[in-house]
Amino acid sequence: MQTASTNICERMGRSQELSEFKHDTVIGCHLCNKSISDISLLLNIPQSTVSGIITRWKQLGTTSN
Repeated sequence: MQTASTNICERMGRSQELSEFKHDTVIGCHLCNKSISDISLLLNIPQSTVSGIITRWKQLGTTSN
């Protein structure tokens, strides 16, 4: 059974949160000098998400939410 908030998120095009593995993969690609657009295409996630993960990692030293 889906909740109302789940339905709203789906209608707005939002997906579920990324796994810790994908977060770590983004950072690994970044450390291998891949561009944000390359990482986005490779992992099939939005560039804004990739950028946010990298920014959070640089500021906090972690990819956790």
